[in-house]
Order: sequence, then structure tokens, then C-alpha cells
Amino acid sequence: MLPCLVPDAAPSLPLHVVTPEGWEALPGADFARASGFGGRPGEIALLPGEGGLAGALFGAPRTAEGYGALPYGLPEGTLWRLEGGDAAAAVLGWCLGAYRYTRFKPGKRAPARLITPPGTETSQALAAAIWRARDLINAPANHLGPAELAEAVGDVAAAHGARFRVIEGDALRTGFPAIQAVGQGSPRAPRVAVLEWGAEDAPLVALCGKGVCFDTGGLDLKPPSSMLRMKKDMGGAAVMLGLAEALMATAAPIRLLLVIGAVENSVSGEAFRPLDVIRTRKGLTVEIGNTDAEGRLVLSDLLTYAGEQSPRLILNGCTLTGAARVALGPDLPALFSNDDALAQALMDGGREAGDPVWRLPLHEGYANWLESGVADLNNVSTRPMAGAVVAALFLQRFVPDGIPWAHLDLYAWNDSTRAGRPEGGEATGLRAALGGIERFLARTGADPR
Repeated sequence: MLPCLVPDAAPSLPLHVVTPEGWEALPGADFARASGFGGRPGEIALLPGEGGLAGALFGAPRTAEGYGALPYGLPEGTLWRLEGGDAAAAVLGWCLGAYRYTRFKPGKRAPARLITPPGTETSQALAAAIWRARDLINAPANHLGPAELAEAVGDVAAAHGARFRVIEGDALRTGFPAIQAVGQGSPRAPRVAVLEWGAEDAPLVALCGKGVCFDTGGLDLKPPSSMLRMKKDMGGAAVMLGLAEALMATAAPIRLLLVIGAVENSVSGEAFRPLDVIRTRKGLTVEIGNTDAEGRLVLSDLLTYAGEQSPRLILNGCTLTGAARVALGPDLPALFSNDDALAQALMDGGREAGDPVWRLPLHEGYANWLESGVADLNNVSTRPMAGAVVAALFLQRFVPDGIPWAHLDLYAWNDSTRAGRPEGGEATGLRAALGGIERFLARTGADPR
């Protein structure tokens, strides 16, 4: 259980979740009215009592994140019990707002805590998965390299009785040559972490995560301002790992395959070069137009491997292009998919969870922008347009025909603190993917429930 939650009914204060109508009959309403409280979403009013604090009123928020204002909006050290409101949303939002990254520096203050209402186990499991993803994204690159990222996958596998293995060394060089090429410039060797879970007769869901633990841009070196946050370039892997954890913790009726390419894109005499030609697991050759477009190379091998297992669907997550952020900003992952039903399920899941995604087109008219005169394709286009679309078209070349596939190009970061979204690493798209996978399998008849 997360430290912002308390499992038993210890002495606690009532937190009345109210709407603008009907709260004025509650004890302490006169004081709240006199202090300007109106029951508006996210509004907090502390209620006095004989011993000091008697409780609080809170205007019911529109989303789960709105509850995230409470852990640090209520007095430090206080313990609360929920009176009214959506218990599942409250627990999730409370946990999302209570999170702080404190591995190297203690928090300035402890959050208020919440007694967990019954029936909120799913919210608790989801919050724990999001905390793990945030911790991984926030970890400095000198403390989270390819080995440590793979170890984190192993920890999740052990906690849920999943099978786990790491592919590295000669097996990686022969089986995942594009990943090897990206990581060969770093003294911290690349590897692929594989997690498998679930019954053999259940529908197979394959998750692929870009785990570039730090991205210098390679020999096409990034400027300092662009390199500053590149510890988060493994955000796609963190989100896919958190998604896998949530699926296992909630006993989803699926068979799960998670593959993460853990790698560092560094500069050295061993680094791959512009105009090098590398071979991928699929056998396609790729001319390197830019060494800073390395994430799609990592995913090309992962998608090929996932496709070889004949899954019911493939979903990949990655911090792939700045173009997606220019188009949609930090909070909206760009969604690309070769399957309308899967895309709709993910959009519906995101809308219901308050974690929206936005679909962009796989416009085939731009596919020839990836042509190369010396290889099967280039990893970039020479045209300075439609960067997110072109990157998605590159990835599509490595997905087998007939397998529903979706690609989330996400930011994995909060630039500032808002309710439920503290500044730093963020599991963008995780809740959309969780709800979307469930919907897609149910709508297509692959969910045994």
C-alpha cells in the first residue's frame, strides 16, 4: 500500500465531497459559507471544532486528478475518511497528487493521508503502477542505465509471478542488431528485457517500450537545451512497464508479453554514424540519416519480435518525436494505429479515464519520404514536415500485416505541478491504454469475460 493511504479505521477526520447544491445542511456549513466556500469543483474549506479541526468540505472535481489537490491542500499529518464522492476516483487522484520523487532529497512536507474505502483495490494498484513509472522516469541517468532498467522489469516480474529473461551479448547482436547498433557507443551495454505472464490459452497482448536511458543524440549531437531532460527518453518503457504491472495486478484475462529495449545513445569511437547502413531483426536494411532518430530503430527490432509471437494486438509506447509535442503539446499522446477498432478503444479508454489520446493519420502518401538510395529505407526524412507521421510510418514497416497495432508517441513529463500531476516524470497514456486494451478485447470477442 502506498504511504499516503491507511488501511484501517484509525481516528480520522471527515472529508465531505460536495456539489454546489445541497452542502449547506452539513455541520459547519455556516462557517464555510462565511469564508466564501461555494462547493465549486476543487474548492476546499476547513471546518473548525471544539478540539481544533473538525473536518473539511471539498467541491467534487470533474476528474480523478482533481482529488490530487488534497494531499498537500489539507494540513500536514492529518488523516481523513471519505464522506461522499467517487471513492475509486478519490483514491486514485489522492495518490497521484501525493506522489513526490524523494530518492535523493526528502520531501518538504508529508502529505495528508486517506483511509482507503472498500472496493478501491483497482485504483490502488493503478496508482502504484503509476508511481513506479514516475520513479523510473525521474531517476537520474547515472542511477538508471540499461542494466538497472532491465532489473526494474525483473522486479515487477518477480512480484507477480511472471517469467523474465534478459537478452544481451552475442544473442542481442544477432537477434536485435538495430538495438545493438544504437547502444554500441556506450560503455553500458544494451539489452532487451522480456516479461511473460498469463495462461497460454488467453489472448496475447504484446507491449513494446523504448528504453533509451539517456539520449545524447549520438554523433548528431543534441544542443544542451535539448539534452537537458533526456533521462526521460526511457519514458515509453516506464509507461509500458507500469501498464504491464497494472494488467497483472488487476488479473486481466490476457496473456502478456512485455519487451523493453534498454539502451543508451552515447558518443564515442564505437558509436554508429550518419550514413551507416544497419540491419534490423526483420532483415530490412536502414540507412542512418540521423543518429538522433534512434528510438525508432530500437522499436523496429522490438516490434518484429512481438509480431513473431502472433499476438492479438501490439501496443508500443515511446518518447519519439518533438513533432508530436508541437502538434499536441505535453499532455496529449499522439496515437497512430493500423486498426480503427483498436484506435477507437484507446480513445474511449482515455476519455473515460481522463487520460486522453489524440489520433493522427498513418498517411501513406508520405511513405516514400523514407526511401534510401543505398538501403531498404532511411530512418528519417529529409523534409522538415510531418515528423510524427513519418516516424509512425517507419515503425509500421516492422509490424506484420493483419495484427492490430497502436503506437503512442508521448511526452512522459509534467513541466509544472498541477493537481494530481506533480512536476517531473509522468505515466502519460497509461490509463488510456489500460482501458483501451480491455475495451478492444471485449468488442472483438477476444476477452473471455
